Amino acid sequence: MSSSAIDQTVEQILNLAAAHFKVPREKLTPDDDFFKTLGINSLQALDLLTRLEQHFRIELPDYELQGVSDFRTLANRIQSRL
Repeated sequence: MSSSAIDQTVEQILNLAAAHFKVPREKLTPDDDFFKTLGINSLQALDLLTRLEQHFRIELPDYELQGVSDFRTLANRIQSRL
């Protein structure tokens, strides 16, 4: 898995998250904890995950997402399903 593919996935996630939660894209970095940075709860995180699953046309099982709270790890999980 090339790092550029991960970087592209991270970038898409950050863009989607910024648009979805109406936060400036430049405020988000790959290693941010999205709960803290976006100020969201677990229900809103699920909403974001649903949006990401639709965007990438994948399905992310819950067990793969347990304990995931930063964008880079999320990108790795998504990339492994592509």
